[in-house]
Amino acid sequence: MKRLDRYESEILNAYEKGKLVSVRPSKGQLRAFRNAARATVIKDKRVNIRLSSADLMDIQARAREEGIPYQTLISSVLHKYVSGRLRESKSYLRPRSTSADAKAARAC
Repeated sequence: MKRLDRYESEILNAYEKGKLVSVRPSKGQLRAFRNAARATVIKDKRVNIRLSSADLMDIQARAREEGIPYQTLISSVLHKYVSGRLRESKSYLRPRSTSADAKAARAC
């Protein structure tokens, strides 16, 4: 079995102690969730961008951490940014691009 991190262990312990409670959304919330899902599923434009190898590797690692494809993560981040809902959260991963950028800066 995969070794659990602290957060996962807390969730497992809460589950085993019966502390987790199922939450049933209201009909209005379900309708809002469905509408939001339909609106975000419509992807009718293609965009090509260039990224540094280090940034792409960091994005792919974050996507693996979230359990989603990296293209979906990029799309989600862009959507949250343009809708004003982008919030930064702490990651357990250390970005490679930061150390690469620091090395490049020192070389100049």
